[in-house]
Amino acid sequence: MNNILNEVATLDLYKFINGDKNDRIEFSNNLGTSFNKTGFAIIKNTGFENELPRELYKIIKDFFDLEDENKIKYYFPELYGQRGYVIKGQEHAKGSKKGDLKEFYHIGNPISNDSPKNIWPIEINEFQEITSKAFLQLEEIGLQVLESIALYLDLEKNYFVDKVKGGQSIMRAIHYYPINPDDVSDGAVRAAAHGDINFITLLMGASADGLEILTRDNRWNPIKSKTDQLVINVGDMLERLTNNKLMSTVHRVVNPSRDLLNTSRYSIPFFLHPKAEMDLSCLENCIDDNNPKSFDDITAGQFLEERLKDIGLKK
Repeated sequence: MNNILNEVATLDLYKFINGDKNDRIEFSNNLGTSFNKTGFAIIKNTGFENELPRELYKIIKDFFDLEDENKIKYYFPELYGQRGYVIKGQEHAKGSKKGDLKEFYHIGNPISNDSPKNIWPIEINEFQEITSKAFLQLEEIGLQVLESIALYLDLEKNYFVDKVKGGQSIMRAIHYYPINPDDVSDGAVRAAAHGDINFITLLMGASADGLEILTRDNRWNPIKSKTDQLVINVGDMLERLTNNKLMSTVHRVVNPSRDLLNTSRYSIPFFLHPKAEMDLSCLENCIDDNNPKSFDDITAGQFLEERLKDIGLKK
């Protein structure tokens, strides 16, 4: 069996942005092939490097270090986990009844006037400034990746821009808290096996190992990037739009070894979502006799509504 990690491409985004036509085509084809085979790719030279990621991890750690009575002030169940703090164990994978062993904080587009509004913790200096700067940079990188995907799919270069920019994207700061051995006696894990809801997810290097992806032959493989790289994976919405041409791969975050159960893990994925009104009907050029239409027509907003119920954030 070939290790799936050998098929996860590591690509230079700088070449796509600043290279010639051949560089752009090569990047796009390699990205599309990696997404088709594995659902994942790794990109480097994104511009999101060095000081900002370090500052971001520091402030989210500062927030999660607060006492629970302080964090709970930023938990608003009526927002269905779309902004602010989400308490420990509330979210679970689709089809699972066990809450994940994590807590997290959601930041939406900082310059949008749409609801819901962002919630900023007053206890943490520069929280709004640093997370807002990171959000906008990651959104721009995501749009560049989607431009490459548009090229791979024979779509107009800017096909995704007006459907995604300023949409429902979310940056999620996650704390996988230290685990009591009793917490895992019933099989609970830090993040149970799941596919992401959105178009693509951008993940900077986490503070510890644990991310694993499921191969086509039903084996789990660890995946990680260097600190100056981003792991990119396809979400269910993009898989749906492309009629399975791009694959949303099931992944999970496993518990650490017993001697490390008492340690924390921090992770900050950026979920690039389209606007609610976007039509997710399968693209015509992704449907043929060998690949008939696999999904019913639905909008991004309707699909998100369904999945928020599936994962326990909305009743």
